Amino acid sequence: MELEAAIRTRRSAHRLIEPAPSDEEFIDLLGWAATAPDHGHLRPWRWILVRGDSRAALGEAFASGATDTEAVRREGRKPLRAPLLATLVLVPQRNHRVPDWEQLAASSAMVNSLMLLLHGRGFGSMWRTGSAVDSADTRSLLGLAPHERLIGWLYIGSPDPTRRTVPRSPVPVDHRVSLFTAPPDPAPPEHPRAEMIRSCP
Repeated sequence: MELEAAIRTRRSAHRLIEPAPSDEEFIDLLGWAATAPDHGHLRPWRWILVRGDSRAALGEAFASGATDTEAVRREGRKPLRAPLLATLVLVPQRNHRVPDWEQLAASSAMVNSLMLLLHGRGFGSMWRTGSAVDSADTRSLLGLAPHERLIGWLYIGSPDPTRRTVPRSPVPVDHRVSLFTAPPDPAPPEHPRAEMIRSCP
């Protein structure tokens, strides 16, 4: 699939079914996604793949902060919406030239590239975050270090063929683009001696 076609046709898939990419295929695609712009080539991230019954354990961690029965049920079922949950962890690197916000931006660029690559292989995906990214139970379950930041989950699988895909149009962005024109250089001040010479009889 050509890049423009991938961008035009990619959609966030709300329901995903088997198959999902294998661990080996995910790593292969990630290797190419990691070529996205990354100042300093720091690769300030790591992925944790969650599959099978482990999704239920993740759901329990999601539900740990819920305050009512319905919320517990809803949060606990979220990880079951896709056969593979790829968990993105930001691992900030100490670098005086690359601040944390730029490392997060590089990680985001990598995720976007990965979603396009998955789409090109026929897989579907959807980016999800929510309150679980700050959950102590979720962080503990996944073994995050204190300095690491849980960014979210890429839900991955195959698009449900029974779901209708709504055609998408380009976003109107003309009002968000402006052209900067440098102001003209101010006229250089005349040399005092030149002014004095002109004033002489």
